[in-house]
Amino acid sequence: MTNFTRRGLFAAALLAAAAAPATAQNKDTSLFKVVSVKDEVVIGLSAAELAALGGNDAGAVAKALAANGTLTVWQYAVRKAASGDLEQAPRAKIGLIAHESLRVEPYATPLKVIAHE
Repeated sequence: MTNFTRRGLFAAALLAAAAAPATAQNKDTSLFKVVSVKDEVVIGLSAAELAALGGNDAGAVAKALAANGTLTVWQYAVRKAASGDLEQAPRAKIGLIAHESLRVEPYATPLKVIAHE
């Protein structure tokens, strides 16, 4: 095996490892990406909030939004912790309005997820 081939295999292995799905570290908060025609936002819901919506997946969030017309949720964003590490944390409480072209999908992050109030 040539040196070029070994480097190529090593690079491919690094890319495959980086592309592996990562999960949020906080088991009490699930993150979702809400995608519309104009933008997207990452939201976080606690286990209790998801149970109140009638499920624990993106489908339950979408179904509740369609049924109620609006949902008030916490928007999440990346911030720097006091230790200097990056973390996914609540940014602001926002309102979502149902729209037929809205999409809700699970959001995975390798960062520590901070629970909201």
